[in-house]
Amino acid sequence: MEIPQRVNTLVIGAGQAGLATSYWLTRHGVEHQVLERRDALGGAWQDRWDSFYLNTPNFSFMLPGLTYDGPEPDAFLPRDAVINLFRDYAQRISAPVRLGTEATRIGRADGGFSVESTGGQFAAQNVVLANGAFQLPRIPAAAAGLPPHVLQLHSHEYRNPQQLPDGTVLVVGTGQSGGQITEDLLAAGRVVHLAVSTCPEAPRRYRGQDVFHWILQVNLHGPEHGINGFQVDQLPSPAARFLCNPLVSGNEGGHSIRVRDLGRRGVRLHGRFEGIDDGVLAFSDDLPERLALVEAGFGQRLKLMADAYIAAAGIDAPAPETPQTDSWLPPESGARLDLDAEGITAVIWATGYGLDFSFLDIPVLDEWNYPRHSRGVTDVTGLYAVGLPWLTRHASATLALVGDDAKYVAGHIAGLGG
Repeated sequence: MEIPQRVNTLVIGAGQAGLATSYWLTRHGVEHQVLERRDALGGAWQDRWDSFYLNTPNFSFMLPGLTYDGPEPDAFLPRDAVINLFRDYAQRISAPVRLGTEATRIGRADGGFSVESTGGQFAAQNVVLANGAFQLPRIPAAAAGLPPHVLQLHSHEYRNPQQLPDGTVLVVGTGQSGGQITEDLLAAGRVVHLAVSTCPEAPRRYRGQDVFHWILQVNLHGPEHGINGFQVDQLPSPAARFLCNPLVSGNEGGHSIRVRDLGRRGVRLHGRFEGIDDGVLAFSDDLPERLALVEAGFGQRLKLMADAYIAAAGIDAPAPETPQTDSWLPPESGARLDLDAEGITAVIWATGYGLDFSFLDIPVLDEWNYPRHSRGVTDVTGLYAVGLPWLTRHASATLALVGDDAKYVAGHIAGLGG
């Protein structure tokens, strides 16, 4: 019988959340190890396509012990630079990472936790779930009805247009991945159809700053000025933790992505994907309403929050930009689409991810598969979570703010009360 290796704290995942947690645990003198299922550091950024750029500007790179201080704070890092930066960060902080080691079961044992992994068994007093939100690619069940000659890829697997067969491509979903992959395909001269979701558009810059500048400032300093709308307790329901992020890109120096503009560039727009019958795809017949909803999203939330913060903090910023009315619509909405007639040879599902805690043999998850917790401290003594969307606030999982939640959790483990 294998004798488990004993460790005070086991951190599951060596992405930004796991490394930030390791930084603070080391600072507090807590003995720990970090298990990473991948064979190389770089986290989920290694699953992005070749032309990917970070969506948040360099100034928002604020991991504990490492902040950007270079000459281009408003620029955006390409994928490989992000991956290398994480590898360098892990080395700088001497993170005790065990690569190629996947946790396969975590259960309670002897007042702590028994952890089974591909690298052996562990006995830990504490476990930190830092395996991220990009674990389980979601693909609609109706995808099974597509004919076998049509290549299907989730955005998780997409790397470049060259991996697709010649022909027309259908992209399903207009979150950040769907919008950026559509632009990648257009740049390669591909004909693209796009199923439009309801993720909100946003200007890349607003009132003289990158839009993420205002998101970050509201998260960091909003409560000082009575602006609290980005805290988790302000959400209308727990399901809102999984809503889309604003549709922007870090490519080409950073820019907005507008769905109508994609249509003007030749992308065939459709409503929500609803199913397939004998090679014919069906979409919701509500494209005009859907486009209006997408365009209204920024003005209904982020704009109001930024304006309120600027006013409350007394910031001298340019006046709010007047939204431009755009009534352009494609000649036809295309509620039905014949795959063969349109020459569609590939479908890319930019339909997001689900949380994967299938290795947890502990009843701590809610109906959304999200750990029940308070500030990352779960209902189970010794079990913690870091790096999930809306853990404590809007940007909890981002490079800018994941370190704050990691600091609180590590402090709790160290007995500092956060």
